[in-house]
Amino acid sequence: MMGGYLARQTWLHRQPAGLKLIALAGVSIALLPVQDWRILALGLMLVAACYLALGGQAARRLTLFRPLLPLLVIIFGLQAYSGGWDQGASAVLRLVVMVLAADLVTMTTTMTALMAAIEPLLRLLRPLGVDPRKLALAVALVLRFVPVLLANWRAREEAWRARSQRRVPLRIVALFLVETLRLADRVAESLDARGYGQSRHQP
Repeated sequence: MMGGYLARQTWLHRQPAGLKLIALAGVSIALLPVQDWRILALGLMLVAACYLALGGQAARRLTLFRPLLPLLVIIFGLQAYSGGWDQGASAVLRLVVMVLAADLVTMTTTMTALMAAIEPLLRLLRPLGVDPRKLALAVALVLRFVPVLLANWRAREEAWRARSQRRVPLRIVALFLVETLRLADRVAESLDARGYGQSRHQP
């Protein structure tokens, strides 16, 4: 499941996890009101430059996001139909920049570091009966799962296209969903074995 982590150490690995998460939140919030597609395109170029600066292995990860293209086309079409092509371009560019920026964080930050950075904030929810340790783990898992699932889908898609020139059938989608559920079960079993399914207050 840790396939999304970039093992080779880079300058971004050396930055504190909390700082990277704060920067990610700041970038996401700052992009929300931006409507000029040219500014968003500049942001995309900056994020892409960060991938290139991390080396060839990181740059090749950009191809993992190819399965998102149909969704981006749909978003562009809907936004362009209702507000013009520039609004469609802005919506797509904003989403792509946010996704790529989030991947920069997850591929250069270990699960332990993510949890350590998130858990102190979640302790504020303890009076509401929330276990900050479990919630921090859940957030970290969501961040980690995205690139892993994209990589799994790309592997299935490429295996199909190597055998056939036809469009990827629904059967492949169903198999991907089954594999995803099995992965989730294995992760849940692993967490249970490590005691994450038990309360800290139990003897």
